Amino acid sequence: MTADSSFQSFLAREVREGSRYHTAPRVIEGPQAHKVRVDGRDVIMLSSNNYLGLTTHPRVIKATKDAIDRYGVGLGCGRSIASMRIQLDLEERLAKFKHTEATLAFATGYDTNLGTVWALMDRGTTLFLDEYNHASVFDGAGLSGARVRVYPHRDMRKLESFLKTPDRNKRRFIITPSIFPLEGDIAELPEIVELAERYGASVYVDDAHAAGILGDHGRGSVDHFGLHGRVAVQVGTLSKALASVGGYVAGSSDLREYLFWKARPFAISTGHLAPPSVAAVIASLDVLEEDDSLLKRLWKNADYFRGGLNDLGFDTGLSETPIIPVVVKDAAKGARFSKTLLDQGILVRSFGPPTVPENTARLRTIVSATHSRAELDYALETFAKVGRSLEVIH
Repeated sequence: MTADSSFQSFLAREVREGSRYHTAPRVIEGPQAHKVRVDGRDVIMLSSNNYLGLTTHPRVIKATKDAIDRYGVGLGCGRSIASMRIQLDLEERLAKFKHTEATLAFATGYDTNLGTVWALMDRGTTLFLDEYNHASVFDGAGLSGARVRVYPHRDMRKLESFLKTPDRNKRRFIITPSIFPLEGDIAELPEIVELAERYGASVYVDDAHAAGILGDHGRGSVDHFGLHGRVAVQVGTLSKALASVGGYVAGSSDLREYLFWKARPFAISTGHLAPPSVAAVIASLDVLEEDDSLLKRLWKNADYFRGGLNDLGFDTGLSETPIIPVVVKDAAKGARFSKTLLDQGILVRSFGPPTVPENTARLRTIVSATHSRAELDYALETFAKVGRSLEVIH
């Protein structure tokens, strides 16, 4: 067997193994909204991070088109050479929105965590990570060489025991998501901050699913819990509730300046936010700050849908946000559930190992502010029918 045929055999084997647990991604033929067109028909989208429906908001679309006319579509150089005025405008606007001194915008949320953790941490740092942190945090930690201690999900006793343990490293960070993306629960952020202050650590919050969701007009988890000035690093994404692409770090002016030159995915790249993407975020912030009716509708829809699933007997885990898992345990059954739902006009992604632990396979449903009550009722009726047929509920 040649080296190339051996490599191809390896790929084929891994793809076969993965197909046992994962459904193939679908192709959306039109805009990303509460209903999408898949395989030539309209289906209800219950798998999107488009929480507020801003991807199709007329104001956001107009701002994006206007930015193309004014700035063009591309960049041509990295920001270590020059930033565009609109990019700086966005960072200033985000800093005001988050009530921090400064922000720095990255091309993706993944790059934001990867670059920030990698740049800030080193072998003289100890990181305390909730086990359900995003892969980008773990990847950044691995590149940094920092000492890593992983505590069980939201286990504050274990976190405190780690913090109490004598440590040769003087720099210590606790890193946690604010909303956990596959569980839908919220971190014990006030307790984490108190522990950090008691034991001489700093707090780094990944607000990917909380920006636009928690806090006054969607300002995030720090605002939600009234912890301004007590969290050293806030990271967020622009590709979920804010309807565009990219990520950002919010904190002190010194943090921004340090990351500008030290965060490699930012400093050594021409892949920065293009003007149309920036304009979409600014317009989304305008909508959020001027009117919180979409945010209120999102939470009303989430509470209604979660309550309906629970009344039917589904296990929604610890969900307390618009992310609502439906735990089916068996990965193959989860994949069948997802496929059957799509046949009935509902798009929901199933997750199995290794994304989630063995025997915790689930469908992850996410409602939006723009789902109608009729759409949610149809989804509940369909979940009930499919759930009974697959013996997930009785």
